[in-house]
Amino acid sequence: MLSVIESLDGHAGFDATGPPGAPLIPFPMPQRWISLRPCGRPAGGSRHRLAVGGAGILAGLTAAALLAPQPAPAAQVLYTLSTQCSLQGAAPVPCKVEAVDVGGATLYRHLIGNVTETVRITAEPVTMAIWANDTKKWRPLRGASARFSTNTVCFNGKDLCVVNPNYLNSVREDRANTRLQGRDLVMVHFGQDGRVDASCYDDACALLLK
Repeated sequence: MLSVIESLDGHAGFDATGPPGAPLIPFPMPQRWISLRPCGRPAGGSRHRLAVGGAGILAGLTAAALLAPQPAPAAQVLYTLSTQCSLQGAAPVPCKVEAVDVGGATLYRHLIGNVTETVRITAEPVTMAIWANDTKKWRPLRGASARFSTNTVCFNGKDLCVVNPNYLNSVREDRANTRLQGRDLVMVHFGQDGRVDASCYDDACALLLK
């Protein structure tokens, strides 16, 4: 920026008050830089200030991007199934099941007439919860069972049962050559944290029900 020097304190200057052509005579001359900027503007080149300011803005934007909540993965419909469902131990009725991958969990929506029952299942660790339509919150299941001979899955006893061979086939594939081989009935019980704390197979399940 432009500036001028005003004599004020102790530095050498030149006396130019003599006749034209006379040599300049040095004399003590104080100097002070007087800025021609409007009052209140900080010193320093504008280009430098823009560079520093731009770097600060970029760093701020980068930090904000890193700290901002990341968007949840887009839900992906795995399959839809027209099948049979029952509520509260009643006779089975036609229903539709929609399996949706929401990242870290799979939602199973059971559309039964004008009622929708949604079960959420996670794999690591295995947990199951059902959406409570009254409180609008997930409620951990007490238990679940599967009977492979009829492709039937039930949640919380007989509160919700569905014929879903797709789900049981995936269970078979995930646990091939394991303790499920030759089993028909499998039951699990969930603790207060929603995780499995007991399981049984076939006739031994009578013990779990006691």
